[in-house]
Amino acid sequence: MKHLNHFLPLVCALLLAVLGPMLSPYVSDFIVKVMILSIFALSLELLVGMTGLVSLGHAAFYGIGAYATVLGSGKEGGSIATLLPLAMGCAAAYALIVGALSLRTRGVYFIMVTLAFAQMAFFVFHDTKVGGGSDGIYMYIRPVLGSIDMDNRHVQFYAVLIALVFTYGLLALIRRSRFGAALAGIRVNEQRMRAAGFPVYGYKLAAFVLAGALAGLAGFLVASRDGVVNPELLAWHNSGEVLLMIILGGLGHLRGAVIGAIAFTLLKELLSTQAFVGPLANHWQLTLGLAIIAFVALLPKGIIGIASRLSPKANT
Repeated sequence: MKHLNHFLPLVCALLLAVLGPMLSPYVSDFIVKVMILSIFALSLELLVGMTGLVSLGHAAFYGIGAYATVLGSGKEGGSIATLLPLAMGCAAAYALIVGALSLRTRGVYFIMVTLAFAQMAFFVFHDTKVGGGSDGIYMYIRPVLGSIDMDNRHVQFYAVLIALVFTYGLLALIRRSRFGAALAGIRVNEQRMRAAGFPVYGYKLAAFVLAGALAGLAGFLVASRDGVVNPELLAWHNSGEVLLMIILGGLGHLRGAVIGAIAFTLLKELLSTQAFVGPLANHWQLTLGLAIIAFVALLPKGIIGIASRLSPKANT
């Protein structure tokens, strides 16, 4: 069972790769949306689940990556080889600034400082012409790289799937590395790690910047998928939603972040569909809130906790 759990994510990825061409446009687009949100959730899992840093401003890096993609493409379009590093680099650069300052605080103060920096970035794009104001800006031509054209539905599907596999694999490797062990130690007892001689601030800053870069990757993909960006991508409620995803799935588990992204998106989709819930669809925010409260109350360890109950030896 333990070995099966290790290979389950790879099996799911291979299954998606096989089924990709057979999916309808609606289902394919929905899966792409879920995969992008899974990358976004995994980037926050690196901070919250692996390092113990609860951030309420993670959407800033997501939005900055998206805006950098659209602004960098211009009217002539751009290459993936240029726009992807640009998106991740801009998000990482802002994460470096935010992390360098916010990591000097702890607890609720850290949460508030990250939220403040995210709101600053939000208003820069919302209130200035560079970001197109509240209407946002459109991408004239989707990113390309040779025969890889993000305007093609099938190419887009596989590009996002590869990005998700890369992100999951990278974080899985980090968890098993000395760097990951140091982050786990910081999460459990930061004072002991500092007393043992570990450069705690440097480790946390490295994790913060890497998480920002991965959120920028998700931002690049959402801009390439939608062809439009607006300041709402950086809004505080997006930071709250992605935090709910990893809590819903189960903190401390990579699979939990992906499961949480799937569950949250499905709940949001189903509860806002009249064919499924009837007139309650007009009040989907209320029913979504009640559903999440029920999940948290009944499954304190998240959805991933169900597997733990069935098989106590289950591992991520």
